[in-house]
Amino acid sequence: MADSNSWKAIFDFKNINSHDFDKEPYILDADDIKKACQNFTKTSQKEVRILCKQDSRKKRPDIFVQKNLFILPKKNGSYYIIKGEGYVDIPDITTPIKDYVSKLDFDLISSGVGDSEMQYLDFAYANSLIRTFMEDPSLVLTIRGRKYTPSFSFKVNGFNLDVEGVQTEVDAGYEGKNSLVLVEAKNSKTKNTIIRQLYYPYRQWYENTGKTVYPLFFEKRIIKGEQIYYIWQYEFTNPLDYNSIHLVKSGRYRIVKNEH
Repeated sequence: MADSNSWKAIFDFKNINSHDFDKEPYILDADDIKKACQNFTKTSQKEVRILCKQDSRKKRPDIFVQKNLFILPKKNGSYYIIKGEGYVDIPDITTPIKDYVSKLDFDLISSGVGDSEMQYLDFAYANSLIRTFMEDPSLVLTIRGRKYTPSFSFKVNGFNLDVEGVQTEVDAGYEGKNSLVLVEAKNSKTKNTIIRQLYYPYRQWYENTGKTVYPLFFEKRIIKGEQIYYIWQYEFTNPLDYNSIHLVKSGRYRIVKNEH
């Protein structure tokens, strides 16, 4: 979790405790974080990127938990601290594991080397599991890595926010004839995640392409010695509302070799 002592120092340095979060978010600059934490010795206690990386509810510092706050990037070197719900639950999938027959007629040997979330996502895509789950055979890999968002505005917990040039990263993006699928992949059981991980890339590609954008959450788990692939499809029912995230469908699969 983000260091609680550092965030207490930041709140004290900027007198943030006196701010009325019910009225509006607080805008915090990276330079002020650095100044407030300059006497700490550990990198994790003074590095802006680490302190502002609060990707799940439990990674928030104590003062954020107590005040029901979360943090979002505004632009390079500037952040919003916001009151309300900033995270989405990732419900466990308890429906039966489905056998998915690979579309390949040979084994992918290279996919068995290593243990990264990326290789499992690539394996699922190569076997056409992503296309089948999305019911779109036209999907092809076109997006990967870090990019910067255009300027856009949105609403979160009733507040109107503006974002400009924020760095985003997706594990994979697949473009089809009429849509884009953006994937956030994990290699461990995740109970919740900050909506930003799905929403900022969603808005970035919604603005850049005009196509329908589908955010996916992807995870590989080992169950009784087998690799099982979990997929959740989300949607934003209102593209301008951060909190309009909604789970559309989910499923878990074992990839079975094509014997034909």
